[in-house]
Amino acid sequence: MFEDDDIDKYSFEEIPLDRDCCLISEIYMEEFDEALQKMLRGEECNPYKVGYVSRVAIRAINSNSLDLSWYLNTSTRFHEVSISLPRDVFKVCVGCCQYDIKPHIFVDHDWLENLHLREYSVFALIDAIGVKKALRDNALTKDKLIELREKIDKLAEIESDISFISFADSLILKTNWDVGYFLKGIKYSYKPEKILLVIKELDRIYQEVLGLPIYAVLTQGSNAYYGDPLLHISKSQNHICLNSLGVPFAELLAIESAAKSAIKSGVHPPMQLYLDEQFYHSIQFKHEFKKNDNPKNSYSAIMKSSEPREGLNNSFIS
Repeated sequence: MFEDDDIDKYSFEEIPLDRDCCLISEIYMEEFDEALQKMLRGEECNPYKVGYVSRVAIRAINSNSLDLSWYLNTSTRFHEVSISLPRDVFKVCVGCCQYDIKPHIFVDHDWLENLHLREYSVFALIDAIGVKKALRDNALTKDKLIELREKIDKLAEIESDISFISFADSLILKTNWDVGYFLKGIKYSYKPEKILLVIKELDRIYQEVLGLPIYAVLTQGSNAYYGDPLLHISKSQNHICLNSLGVPFAELLAIESAAKSAIKSGVHPPMQLYLDEQFYHSIQFKHEFKKNDNPKNSYSAIMKSSEPREGLNNSFIS
């Protein structure tokens, strides 16, 4: 299979970096090979019509995995997610630059199907601004904190697809979404604008009840738990699990830490939102909005390639 000299074959270590590639199931290898052969013989055939293809770019080659950018949507928004492809699911990578056929990375079918079927999440960390001064002024009374809790309860009732974990002066939010899978009838359900509107409402609530504004840090990516509810609460009501690894929240803290350092050093002023760059570019802005004019800074990414690349993963927008 793929024996023709005009077919480009890449080993695991030779897959080209930072180029458009196609991720495809191993079950289409034979059909794709036949399509390439027909094309090379001059017959009318389009190899791109073979199988169900996902657009990706390889960002780093590790000893046992590949770091990938997976482009879920480039038609209605620019939506990129970082994923890791284990070496043991890799089958072969072939292309044909002579006919502008991008490298096709064939992988284990079950692994690829699971990649499409699992849930992904948006994560947010929210903090009230000016809490220390409010404590010194004895402004955070028990009655106000209970009122705040009750208003967040009401908001959570309305926004039932978002989990709210609050600590009075701060919150953690999480909401799940699907990447979509045509073969199983699953639709793409990513709507990051919704959680931004919820954060706007939370800012109104905090200012109304405590007289304090808030700021928020946001990121998005894969979730180790899938097929489970947003939250797990034990029968005894004293154990709450966010049904997530701690990695996304470590990334939120990394962005927050980088933002605070940048503010202190004068790189940018304090802002209300600090967004991972992938999340930022996935938002549908008004046509006239100049999305590249906002302040930008780097941070140590947790969920992405360890190699920082200007203008790509390891940045946040404020």
